Amino acid sequence: MRAGQAALWYPIVGALLGTLLALTAWLLATAPAGLSALLVLLLWIWGTGALHLDGLADCADAWVGGLGDRERTWQILKDPHTGTMGSVALLALLLTKWVSIETLLSGDSVALVWLISLPALARAQVLLLVLTTPAAQTQGLGATLRQTIPRPAAWMIYGLSWLLAGWFWGIVALEVWLLLLALWWLWRRTLLARLGGLNGDGAGALIELSEAAGLVMIAL
Repeated sequence: MRAGQAALWYPIVGALLGTLLALTAWLLATAPAGLSALLVLLLWIWGTGALHLDGLADCADAWVGGLGDRERTWQILKDPHTGTMGSVALLALLLTKWVSIETLLSGDSVALVWLISLPALARAQVLLLVLTTPAAQTQGLGATLRQTIPRPAAWMIYGLSWLLAGWFWGIVALEVWLLLLALWWLWRRTLLARLGGLNGDGAGALIELSEAAGLVMIAL
């Protein structure tokens, strides 16, 4: 029950993390944008304990090394070592975030508020994933969340997250929502095809992919 209740706080935790990132960026306003972006990114990694990055790396290794075989994919997911594809995925994602943050810091300072919004909205993606996707196994984080999450409250928090974003950002929030909704659909489809459903690594990877996609869109 506690895991499901805790999941309701994911977007709020993301907003708190984003507030810390935005405050740091503001304090570094006089520093070179590239250096500021790097420090913000390092704080972002530290603030999450790289937990979601680990999920992304595991999925990248398993997707490529699994060769479409579900049993082999699971074997690679359970391997604690990070392979070549996992390392490449991490490098590509971190570079994407770094350059996107630098672009934000070099542009309109109002856009920095998206540093608060995106970590929250990316975690709202997990709520939507849990609400709509069966668990891949009978045990594990995915199964626990599916069994214990308060569904009406989770739907309300997901909707409220985007309503607040729309209140502040208008049409831009709608564009970001459509992008992240498409990403959620593609990732959900991939999880069902590769694993048969939701698992912890898949949820973590979705957070990282959503944050990066949102940063790129806002930077553009």
